[in-house]
Amino acid sequence: MDSEDEPLLLQGTWNLSEFEEQEEEEEEEEGDGGTEQVNGDEQVCKGFWWALGWVYTQPWASGLVLAVGFLVPFALSAYMFLRCEPLDIDLSYSAFEVRSHASAERFDALTIALKSQLGSWDRHRRDAEGFDLEANALRDLLLLMVNRKGKDVSTLMNVTEPTGILGQTEMEVHNDNKQFGNEKNNKMKEKKTDSVKPNIAVNLNSSGTEDHRKPDSLLMRKRRFAGYSYLQTQALWRIELVFVAQGDEDNNIFTPERLHTIHHVERLLMQHPQFQQFCWKPLEALRDLPLGPSFCSPPSSLLSYLFPSERGGKIYYDGMGPDLADIHGALSLAITHPQFYWYVDETLTPDKLQSSLLRSEIHFGAPLPSFYSLQDRPLEQRHLYRDFVVQYADILSQQSTSKVKVLYGGTELFDDEVRKTFHSDMLLALFSGGCITVLVYVLTSFSVFQTFFGLASIGLSCLVALFLYHVVFGVKYLGILNGVAAFVIIGIGVDDVFVFISTFRQSAHLTCSMQRMIYTIKTAGRATFLTSFTTAAAYAANTFSQIPAVHDFGLFMSLIVSCCWLWVSVLMPAALCIWSQCGAAHANTFTPCIVDFCAGESESDAVLLSLSAEAPLAVSTEGSVGVVSAHLQRLLRHWVAEPVVEKRKTIIGVYALVLLGSVWCCCLLRPASHAPVLFHRDTNLQRLLDLRSNLSAQGIACHMCSGVSSKYHRRALLEFILYKPLLLWVSAGGLLTVYVFKLDLGSVVPLYRYSLSASVPAPWQASSSAHGDVPFFQAYSSPHSNFSTRMSVCVSHAYHPRPRWMLTLHLCDSGRRWRSEFDFYVASVEQRHSRKLYFAQHTISPYPSRVCEGPPGCVFSSGPDGPTQGSFYAPLPAGTGISKTSGFNPCSGGQCGKPAVRPLVDTGAMVFVVFGILGINRTQRSDNHVIGDLGSVIFDPDFDVFNEIGHLCKLCKAISANSKLVKPGGAQCLPSGNSLTSILPLLHPECHSLPEPNLLPGQLSHGAVGMQGGRVHWISMAFESTTFKGKSSFQTHSDFLQWESFLQKQLASLPASSALRRGFQTCQHWKQIFMEIIGVESALYSLLLSLAICIASVAVFTAHPLLLLPILLSILGMVCLVVAVMYWLGWEMGAVEAISLSILVGSSVDYCLHLVEGYLLAGDSLCFLQESSIKRQLRTLEAANHVGVAIVSSAVTTVISTIPLFFCVIVPFAKFGQIVAINTAISIAFTLTVTTALLATMGPADFTRPPRAVLKATLVVLIVGVCGGVMCLILVTRP
Repeated sequence: MDSEDEPLLLQGTWNLSEFEEQEEEEEEEEGDGGTEQVNGDEQVCKGFWWALGWVYTQPWASGLVLAVGFLVPFALSAYMFLRCEPLDIDLSYSAFEVRSHASAERFDALTIALKSQLGSWDRHRRDAEGFDLEANALRDLLLLMVNRKGKDVSTLMNVTEPTGILGQTEMEVHNDNKQFGNEKNNKMKEKKTDSVKPNIAVNLNSSGTEDHRKPDSLLMRKRRFAGYSYLQTQALWRIELVFVAQGDEDNNIFTPERLHTIHHVERLLMQHPQFQQFCWKPLEALRDLPLGPSFCSPPSSLLSYLFPSERGGKIYYDGMGPDLADIHGALSLAITHPQFYWYVDETLTPDKLQSSLLRSEIHFGAPLPSFYSLQDRPLEQRHLYRDFVVQYADILSQQSTSKVKVLYGGTELFDDEVRKTFHSDMLLALFSGGCITVLVYVLTSFSVFQTFFGLASIGLSCLVALFLYHVVFGVKYLGILNGVAAFVIIGIGVDDVFVFISTFRQSAHLTCSMQRMIYTIKTAGRATFLTSFTTAAAYAANTFSQIPAVHDFGLFMSLIVSCCWLWVSVLMPAALCIWSQCGAAHANTFTPCIVDFCAGESESDAVLLSLSAEAPLAVSTEGSVGVVSAHLQRLLRHWVAEPVVEKRKTIIGVYALVLLGSVWCCCLLRPASHAPVLFHRDTNLQRLLDLRSNLSAQGIACHMCSGVSSKYHRRALLEFILYKPLLLWVSAGGLLTVYVFKLDLGSVVPLYRYSLSASVPAPWQASSSAHGDVPFFQAYSSPHSNFSTRMSVCVSHAYHPRPRWMLTLHLCDSGRRWRSEFDFYVASVEQRHSRKLYFAQHTISPYPSRVCEGPPGCVFSSGPDGPTQGSFYAPLPAGTGISKTSGFNPCSGGQCGKPAVRPLVDTGAMVFVVFGILGINRTQRSDNHVIGDLGSVIFDPDFDVFNEIGHLCKLCKAISANSKLVKPGGAQCLPSGNSLTSILPLLHPECHSLPEPNLLPGQLSHGAVGMQGGRVHWISMAFESTTFKGKSSFQTHSDFLQWESFLQKQLASLPASSALRRGFQTCQHWKQIFMEIIGVESALYSLLLSLAICIASVAVFTAHPLLLLPILLSILGMVCLVVAVMYWLGWEMGAVEAISLSILVGSSVDYCLHLVEGYLLAGDSLCFLQESSIKRQLRTLEAANHVGVAIVSSAVTTVISTIPLFFCVIVPFAKFGQIVAINTAISIAFTLTVTTALLATMGPADFTRPPRAVLKATLVVLIVGVCGGVMCLILVTRP
């Protein structure tokens, strides 16, 4: 076609009036055209295309190309995996954090300052006994200043003279030997570059430890080489359990049935064969006799109060007892400790002891056997523990019941489950690949050869793209979003493969093999290049995102799409050459026409598309095109293309209505109203993340909060006996024993008989306990306490040869010949020392009533409970021994005391107000990735805490008094240390009556100071805010603005010379909300950028405004309709949806661009027609006939490749797949209808894309692009 376009160099222009004179210009330049064509043919014959055609028509040369195409990717992969740094899979949630944002820079600056001062960001990992050294150092420094002022400090409590403590301020005070596992999971952890990457990360249950001590610290060296008297005495790891009540309206976890389930789960974990090798063995456990001989610490749980044990006449609150104590009494005792509130939700109050969940922890200790300390091969110890603890995942996943949902976490368990989830989702790609393989095999008319090399070219391109991504671009991490590439690239690559195969098959009429191959490479290569370019550009637009994970995803996908086009373009012609000359020799005969190539090339385009609209496919043509492709081509032409062209105006009108409705729905789409969902709602991972906002702080590991460490841990048995008797049944007075007999007549329904006598005449037999039957049960003969529900045993001798017995809660129905035999009394709700039994009357004659232990055997009908169907509670049989702790009420004598006040346990976002830090220096960082060096802190040289002490105290009072922002008792202005509040008033009167935080016993304050060389460099005041962490990012943003506005107002009231005016507020939660907000904004900007790139590319490709307009209208309708479908599905605009939308433009343009390409190719064969409208319609029909099979096949394969994504547990994968599938379906539908109708209506009738038009279009695009860039630069730089 290129040779025919050469005579038309003066033809292309953007002036529409010139199109009418196009035919006259062609006639005038006909003579010159022949000469130019001959010259062009000579150049082609001797130039690049001739050489390329010769290579791809020689089987041995094509085989060599295939061999090189296979060897190069494998060689590059071998070099990458063997010689380069390993490519890590970064599944961390922090990979989505925007490090360049002010909120991230502020929080990172505080994090680095804390790490350099304390050795760890997490303050709960430090020793809480005797306060911490940081507070002592600040106390001594303040005392020194007080002494210089000559004030008397002798009356202060717990204050000592400074004795060289200032010289120790440079020491790291982090004590790794105590309170391990108290790491605050919602705080970002610093990671070494060689450390294992954490899983998705909202690390809900984090307990890992890291050493950040200075190597020159004498204290560190002493601890490092100190041995331990006992193994496993340090609580280093933990499993966190959350038991959630379900199945009831009130969902109270404190019911006997649910508590027994929880007790069973905790005991089951302790019965693991390897539990004793890893359990935590504190010294306190040696005093608990029931824990012997292993002396493993029981779970840190409220069940230590609810299931106490008895040994040697003493009560131990360790949760190891077999029976349940009095629930209300045990909770009344537990609530006297403030630690109690850590285990329950925020709705529980002393007046209403009900909670929807119950937390529990099982701690594991180090050093492990054969290790002498924590620092002895720490990675090996961690690996041993990880291999052990992941075994609990399968056990815990099967423990949930209809009443209790068991959720489990902990760093290793949570991380392992995320890894398994990711890998299982990736395995779906194999299923997707298998389905695509079968489909490609069918659509290639059952050609194994074409199927193999088509899919192989896609797979090899992925290896090349991975090499470029890791080695050339230097990206060391493969993010979680990159996993989508395994699904998406299959559909994109198959599109290119089908275009090559379809073009090659449709050119079967060309008898010259070289001419046919060059035509295939030119036509298919040009079409696939433009579609691949626009798709890669759409993905590449995401590289401008500030979010590292999105940036890496955009880069990776653009590389894969580009490499896929290159490898398909190189390998598919070679594969088609070998297939045509070897595999399909019987179907096609090729003529080695190198000599005739130059003479016949000019007719290739016209001959290809010269098929008449009415001419059926010949048998030979059908065989060359393929049976499946031929039938599909005929179907598309007669059932899609021709009706659309005929009713094009109607379709355009429907399109306009759909576009207006879609735009309206787009306006109704709202931002996300909840936190991002990472996994399916019903999974253990997501339910843990959902509960994260409702739980007490995950990092406050309370391994000393249970009854094991309580002062009530051991109680004299005498006290216990005074509270209640040892056995419930002192006498059997008033009790009845109801015996159950059974008569099996060989029919479907046996008969049951109830009697107060233990013997009955034959043929009745005593019922056995098999199959859920109950041989007998006890009841009261008269109302007794809560056993006041009357049940009647009715008997009937009518309508049946044998008498029948029935149980009912009502009186016997005498109208139906039922009479009462005897009555008994049971309880309708659970009582102590009772068991639950079920009864039901059969719906089949003779309608017997049955009593059984479980509902499966007694639910004879699907109706609701009634007089003859339901359950009751019967007292335990007389003589059944009850343990001494069963029903034990420690508060029956009123000696438990008053309930403790609920402490602050970090249920709200913790906001830090920081002074003395100006920012963070990241000039040494080479990239923006979250893993690696965070940078260094820039301190304020003018900050002097003693000059600003009055202003600091005033700010602390002002902020804590704002009840809209800070919870009562949530101000933590000072580090832990009681003496600080006594010393500060001596320095400034504003420091009197500073607010005191309400913390858990042993919990350290979040307030911190940075000291070095006897000088305070910075100070951080912490406030637990009223911000609920479960709100969406867009809703939480208003809280951030309130904090920022209030703090700036307070700082503005300070003197202009005060260094405090440069203070700032920061919060780890702010980083998360801006992550989503910026993710949505950057994705929308990427959408606009990809749209601009797409318009520019299509404008250059089409070189005509009337070809550009149908594509733009189609893309507009596709994108709007996809967003409208998202609204109809009830979705909200979150980060995942926005990122998915950013690639819609590139994915939407492919099919309509192929159709326009076919429209251009069909131009020359219809030049003899005079009517413009007929020309447009016939060109449109030939375009649909030419590319219809390829684009439909590509669309089907793309949809099928993304269907497995629907079943992914990871929600971003699932939503991405759904959006891609929806977009593909809408795109192919719009292309076959709307684009076809628009081309038939407004397409240029005689335009054939001359080179001059392409040059003009390129020039216009460049001018518009430069002007737009200048305008954007002016807008951005404008103050």
